[in-house]
Amino acid sequence: MSVFIHPSSYVDENVQIGDGTQIWHFCHIQQDSILGRNCRLGQNVYIGSHVTVGDGCKLQNNVSIYEGVSLGNDVFCGPSCVFTNDLTPRAKYPKGRENFVPTRVLDGATIGANATIVCGNTIGRNAMIGAGALVTVSVPDHVLMLGIPARPSGFVCTCGERLHGMICDACGRTFESSGNGLKEVE
Repeated sequence: MSVFIHPSSYVDENVQIGDGTQIWHFCHIQQDSILGRNCRLGQNVYIGSHVTVGDGCKLQNNVSIYEGVSLGNDVFCGPSCVFTNDLTPRAKYPKGRENFVPTRVLDGATIGANATIVCGNTIGRNAMIGAGALVTVSVPDHVLMLGIPARPSGFVCTCGERLHGMICDACGRTFESSGNGLKEVE
C-alpha cells in the first residue's frame, strides 16, 4: 500500500502517516502528528501538532483537530465539526501547549456535521454525536447525543443504527448495560 497526498496539501516534518491513507485538497498536517492506516482526510482538513488519529478514520471536509485531541480507530468526523483545546482562551494571554485540555474520541465514535466538542471530555466507543450538537460533557459508550447543549437521546448500535431495545433491529447485535453506557454481548 501507499500514501496519497494531494499536491495542494502541506505536511510538516516529523509526521507519521500509515499505509493506505489519503490526504485530499488543501489539508495541513502539522509536525509530530500521527495518522493511522487507511484514513481519509477530505478537503481543507487541519491536524494540529502532536495529534494522534487512529486507523480507519474518516475526516470529512473542513474538520479541524487541534493539539490535545486524540482519535481512536474508525472514528468518523462529519463536515466542519470542530474540537477545542482551551476552556478560557484569550488572544492577548496565550497559555501555551502545556495548558491545553485533552480530549479523547474512542474507537468507532461518530461526530456529526458542524458539531462542536468542548475540550476535556471523552467521547465513548461507538457513541454518536448528532449534527450541530454542542458537547460539553463526556459521552458514554453507544450513547446518542443531540442538541445544544447535547443531551443523551438514546443508544446506537455498533453498526450506527438507533437502538429501540437491547437487540439491534438492523444487524441483530445484542447489548447490555455497563458502567459506561452499553457494551456489546459477544
